[in-house]
Amino acid sequence: MTRSHRGAIALAFVAAYACATAAMSTATSPSASPASSQLHDGMRKLWSDHVVWTRLYIVSAVAGDASAQTAANRLLRNQEDIGNAIAPYYGAAAGTQLTNLLKQHILVAVDLVSAAKAGDQARVADADRRWHANANDIATFLSGANPNWPKATVLAMLNQHLALTTQEATARIQGRWADDAAAFDSIFTQILGMADALSGGIVKQFPSRF
Repeated sequence: MTRSHRGAIALAFVAAYACATAAMSTATSPSASPASSQLHDGMRKLWSDHVVWTRLYIVSAVAGDASAQTAANRLLRNQEDIGNAIAPYYGAAAGTQLTNLLKQHILVAVDLVSAAKAGDQARVADADRRWHANANDIATFLSGANPNWPKATVLAMLNQHLALTTQEATARIQGRWADDAAAFDSIFTQILGMADALSGGIVKQFPSRF
């Protein structure tokens, strides 16, 4: 496949994604307040961006395309967006802390994809260990900020996200295209559930603001 063909596929994918996210507001409860609906939809958009740009990075990196760095940069910006989204509730320092933890999540993922593509199993194992340690740190941070986010529950969601992303990257590297597509379907569904758990926890913790 030529680079122009890969670019066309990526643009089509992003266009389809934009249509899907535009319809997200219909998923909110009819009885939800405007503020809670806005938070719900905003959190879904942020975490959808997270998995979409992760996928575009994986596709570009595995193909050896120069656009991989641009995708990685955009993905890192998404982590800043997520940190900024919690700052109004937990403060600027907490937003920065979450941003830094999520950026570590992305940088380790980049290492993992590179190692897996090279077939370096020692590097893969090391990156996977660091990835799960980082997930534990994120779960610890979130559970400490909000009692409606129990650490075991948050960590289970994060570990599922890691497992599904690993399946996606592995299938892409091995050229198992049907498995690759199925993995992303599962990733997208799972991340929406995680986004809803996060926004729901904020609404429960700060009911007077919603």
